[in-house]
Amino acid sequence: MSARTKARKRALDMLYQADVRGESVLAIVAAEAKRAAGEPDRAASWLYAREIVDGVTDHRDEIDELIMSYAQGWTLERMPNVDRALLRLAAWEILFNDEVPTAVAIDEAVELAKEYSTDDSGRFVNGVLGRIADHARA
Repeated sequence: MSARTKARKRALDMLYQADVRGESVLAIVAAEAKRAAGEPDRAASWLYAREIVDGVTDHRDEIDELIMSYAQGWTLERMPNVDRALLRLAAWEILFNDEVPTAVAIDEAVELAKEYSTDDSGRFVNGVLGRIADHARA
């Protein structure tokens, strides 16, 4: 598993935890930073995970607006928590990280959805992110 794949999983964990627990993302990130400092082998994935979480936090309103626009018939509150976190994570990569090809961001999010969410989540995440990618290209 690549360092970026691990970082996406860690970022997903942090975004999910903050959402489910109703805690601030900053508190979750601080706890994870403390844990990462004690585990040097996780340093490579930690830096990118932190970049993702910070990026999602900084652009959350814009990201959420796009997700709501393209998730036809679904509100953010109605989505499974994992799907919501994955959509935010991948939307940030698509919109704000030029180093990650759009296809990679979508594929990684779809794979995480298949692994950690509902049977229909892979298709749902793929569809919403495809529309966000089309928006980003326009």
